[in-house]
Amino acid sequence: MSEISYFEAIFQAHQEEMIRDESIVLIGEDISLYTRAGIIDSALEARIFSTPIAENGFCGMGVGAALTGLRPVVDLTIASFVYLAMDQIVNQAARMRYMTGGQGSVPIVFRASMWHNASNAGHHSDRPYPLFMGVPGLKVVVPSTPYDVKGLLKAAMRDDDPVIVFEDNSLWFKMGEVPEDDYVVPIGVADIKRQGSDVTLVTIGSTQADSLAAAETMAAEGVSVEVIDPRTLSPLDTDTILGSVARTGRLAIVDPANRSMSAASEISAIVSEQVFDSLKKPVQRVTTPDVIIPFSPALEKQLYPCQSDIEAAIKKLF
Repeated sequence: MSEISYFEAIFQAHQEEMIRDESIVLIGEDISLYTRAGIIDSALEARIFSTPIAENGFCGMGVGAALTGLRPVVDLTIASFVYLAMDQIVNQAARMRYMTGGQGSVPIVFRASMWHNASNAGHHSDRPYPLFMGVPGLKVVVPSTPYDVKGLLKAAMRDDDPVIVFEDNSLWFKMGEVPEDDYVVPIGVADIKRQGSDVTLVTIGSTQADSLAAAETMAAEGVSVEVIDPRTLSPLDTDTILGSVARTGRLAIVDPANRSMSAASEISAIVSEQVFDSLKKPVQRVTTPDVIIPFSPALEKQLYPCQSDIEAAIKKLF
């Protein structure tokens, strides 16, 4: 095992898969800097295509490349830019296999980095993954550790269908152990980050560290918290979540996206439909409120779920 950052894990996945599979190409605005900065080996430069700032255009370029036998990784730079490419992602990439009766596939990866807590304001601070959870034909991944982001990216690049990977830039410098040997993390499989028996805590993306810290604090108060990271939101590993809730009888969900129509809302609905009789208390959601993210650092910081919010939600379950 090696200790590397989340950011380094991302580009290890890129380089290893590009060496393994010559059909993998990178597409995105200004990404020639990857080789100039030594992030990716300059020997791979011929398969890195820097584009103008035209998200709908270069996502369409990626879809076309995928249909002709390549495996593009399209770098959208900032997650909010997915809105500009919705037609190519939703109408083309996600639906192509169905619309061609299975004759065409789109093995493409869209990378979207979520920026927050850095005064990026309303146009650059969104977490759009809930929008894509309801798109049939599209897989949605939100990794939270260096191990997971590398393994899931490698799995996405080997997948024959479109995958959109939402990375959280607040995790870029988070360190973690990653195997030196080749490995993948299966898409659609959750990970139990901490075993527990009294409460199920489902944590998404960058909220994992605060969730584990909250679980540690609650353990000192005699409450055993099981922490589950779905890792993939579509397809969602409902069996792991439902099995845990059936044992604990209590559920809190920590989701840094806006509260309404969120991943937290969907998970809450699934649990209420399928294991309602196991619930001892109403499900608690810890989310960002339904507001546009302000530029002001002082205002922005107050909006996101934090350890004290998570602890308060767990206490409500008792």
